[in-house]
Amino acid sequence: MPQLLPTDVLFFLTIFGLSGLLIYSLGQTHLRRPWQKVFQSAQAMVSLVILIPYLLVAVADSIRFNPASFEGEMATQAASSEPLSLLDLGLQRLRLSVEKTYSAPLAVELHAREMMRLPDGREIWSTPRLRYGGSHLIDPEGERMADLLRRAMKGLLNGALIWLLLSLPLLVFYVLRTGGGRRPLLEIALGQTRFPWRAVLVAALFLAMMVGVLKEWAAVYHVLGTDKVGADVLYQSLKSIRTGILIGTLTTVATLPLSLLLGILAGYFRGWVDDVIQYLYTTLNAIPGVLLIAAAMLVMQASMARHEAAFQSLSLRADVRLLALCLILGLTSWTGLCRLLRAETLKLRDLEYVQAAKVLGVSQPLILFRHILPNVFHLVLIAVALDFSSLVLAEAVLSYVNIGVDPTTESWGNMINTARLEMAREPVVWWSLASAFGFMLGLVLPANLLADTLRDAFDPRRVS
Repeated sequence: MPQLLPTDVLFFLTIFGLSGLLIYSLGQTHLRRPWQKVFQSAQAMVSLVILIPYLLVAVADSIRFNPASFEGEMATQAASSEPLSLLDLGLQRLRLSVEKTYSAPLAVELHAREMMRLPDGREIWSTPRLRYGGSHLIDPEGERMADLLRRAMKGLLNGALIWLLLSLPLLVFYVLRTGGGRRPLLEIALGQTRFPWRAVLVAALFLAMMVGVLKEWAAVYHVLGTDKVGADVLYQSLKSIRTGILIGTLTTVATLPLSLLLGILAGYFRGWVDDVIQYLYTTLNAIPGVLLIAAAMLVMQASMARHEAAFQSLSLRADVRLLALCLILGLTSWTGLCRLLRAETLKLRDLEYVQAAKVLGVSQPLILFRHILPNVFHLVLIAVALDFSSLVLAEAVLSYVNIGVDPTTESWGNMINTARLEMAREPVVWWSLASAFGFMLGLVLPANLLADTLRDAFDPRRVS
């Protein structure tokens, strides 16, 4: 049976909840039309193609198993009481191929020179071979480039084949649905379909081939090098995906109830209710956010230190700290959406259909649920999409100043924090910072582009 941590449970509940909201919004006429604009946007669909692998990695890293349940060789490889996720099991080679210290991307030798003893007893100052990276090569200087090119071609072909196997059923379904013949395929090739099939298929092909190349190289090399203790940087970057996505999603879950409840109540009832809520978020905004988060995190850490016996493992302790960070970020970042919902509710409460509901004797809770909430739903979607990227970046900033996630948790913020000292070395160790930046950019940029499309589609002030 899977061994789920608290954040894993909340993450899956969040995914099911967001899926339910999507299904609900597609069933509403006034929300279905904006979604059609989103699905017809090449920018949004290409962004979604890039975001889906990130989400799948996060899901695979959230399904954990107890190492005691493994048998044979797998139990020997686990060699730890900490739970292992599906991602850990799928990346066994990267997780266990630990070198002595730093090595550059795709290198076969250590990054720094050290004193080596030759078989004849002489000592020389040189860079020793890696234990795992390129260990299959007999003559690294003469074979490495040819081996990389050969494996890259194999990865490109494998990626293209997998893309073809996955795309062919979709193309057949589309051709049959549109009446058959060659015309649908020609429309796809020319980019004349309502759904941007051409852009999606090209993006998926590029992504599949890139993953295929990485898979072939990672089987025998450290694609993104290794860190100070010899751990694979690609493995760390992939493990950090879960942390980034959890920060974005769980913080949103903590933000929405306060924003929705207080924003709608302030705008609908006005009077002293509005005054109290305005005073609350105005006071909260007057406190510097970083200081408030730092104070809350320090109090939480002190509480965890006093109750250390309550945490059975290091993974549970790190997970509780991650969950606490999400809740603290949520409790300090709800004011912006609350202001928007208050302003929109002030406008909606004076419209004819709301006044008619009051005259007919409809109860206040029913008016809020049936007439106000559905008409501010577009603001919620836009705010969630826009805030996700800022929350992912916030984790990196907070970890950089040592008030973010636990140091044992793999995250891009911790990688950047470690890279501060690495950039001052001679020779420079740049790949940890570059890897964290690249993976973070790959998540934040598509999320921002998707958020822009959602804003354009759902904002009623924008004319299509």
